[in-house]
Amino acid sequence: AAGKALRNKHRRISMGSYKTPPKRKDPVSILEKQAKTRLPELVPIRHARMLTSPFAFYRGNAAIMSADLAATSKDTGLLVQACGDMHMANFGVFASAERNLVFGINDFDETQPGPWEWDLKRLVASVVSGGRFLGADKALCEDAVRSTVQSYRKRMKQYAWMGNMELWYNTMKEKDVLEALSPSAREGALRIIGKARERTHMQVLGKMTDLVDEKYLLKESSPFVVRATKTQSGMPIKEAIGLFLESYIPSLADDRKHLLMQYRIADVARKVVGVGSVGTRCWVIFLTGKHANDPLFLQLKQAEKSVLASYVDKSAYANEGQRVVSGQRLIQGAPDIFLGWGEIEGIQFYVRQLRDMKGGVEFDPAKVKVGNLPQYTSLCGWALALAHAKSGDPAMLAGYVGNSEELDDAMVKFAFAYADQNEKDYDLFVKAIKANRIHASIA
Repeated sequence: AAGKALRNKHRRISMGSYKTPPKRKDPVSILEKQAKTRLPELVPIRHARMLTSPFAFYRGNAAIMSADLAATSKDTGLLVQACGDMHMANFGVFASAERNLVFGINDFDETQPGPWEWDLKRLVASVVSGGRFLGADKALCEDAVRSTVQSYRKRMKQYAWMGNMELWYNTMKEKDVLEALSPSAREGALRIIGKARERTHMQVLGKMTDLVDEKYLLKESSPFVVRATKTQSGMPIKEAIGLFLESYIPSLADDRKHLLMQYRIADVARKVVGVGSVGTRCWVIFLTGKHANDPLFLQLKQAEKSVLASYVDKSAYANEGQRVVSGQRLIQGAPDIFLGWGEIEGIQFYVRQLRDMKGGVEFDPAKVKVGNLPQYTSLCGWALALAHAKSGDPAMLAGYVGNSEELDDAMVKFAFAYADQNEKDYDLFVKAIKANRIHASIA
């Protein structure tokens, strides 16, 4: 009832309005500011990846969109643990601690408490931007947005009536996902699930290492995977990683500490990952256990301030890696057993397993059945509702979003308006590269 009453103050249909802010920051300057804290030799790779399409640009524009949302959205005051970079490529399947596959959000670099509607707005705008990239027409894009929001509303109402413990343990299990899909979409989902099951540490061992003098070492592929002997300050890499692990281990539960302490470091390399994350410091640590067929691959990823940080309350955590990990533990529901955080030489990191039973949709127009887009985005809306229900007040949210299509109509309007804004920003980005204001290079 309280959520429903909130509609009188914040009309749902008003969420559809988007106009370019009158004193809007130049989007390229926002990217330039981000580049100042990143490894300069990798920044052109980030720009090159964003250059491939407006959707790729969207995947790297979280800082730009956060500024726009803060300037144009009158938030409802209902806070959740926001993802902060909620687009449809940031979902996938991953393994629970019990080795069961579940579906959910899989990127938490920008997570911080914030308005629930910012996540939903970023998601629906990505549906239009990504849909256009995949070849969907306007009608299909609209259908996919409506499917996203309807799923969010429907699931939120279910979660509002669940007990606290029932909601806490709730996940989107493999069986649940498959039952929600048509036979055509289920076929593609089974392929993704099958590939995820194959992505074990042994598979990574075969793909990312070579046997050198009877010892496995990480393969180099400059500039994407590079072995370095020293940090920027001159400290030997293995010594630095050893010190980092000493700061990381206290963030783990005792049983995980015991497990990790049975491994030793075999090799370390820097790795370029993602689109928006390129340029941040990311390392792969290859560890071995009892024998050569007992590998463990951990990924250390630099954690910077969330793109939401300038527009919401200050983070409760001094370490940005702890901010990421705490947010992920709260809303993912089945986090990585080695999820933790640490610091070395003033750089804050979080840690997770590399690729372990993880998988997702390949956003390639040649590989995706674009007609299944609404079914996929329905799963995204479901996963977002679960994350918001776990971290916010599902009864208030359910009361506000309601049963009618008023919020759906608003989100359709917003999604197309912001996808158009993103394409204008992409054009400015392309011009900046052509003018040598910023640089793009894959090597």
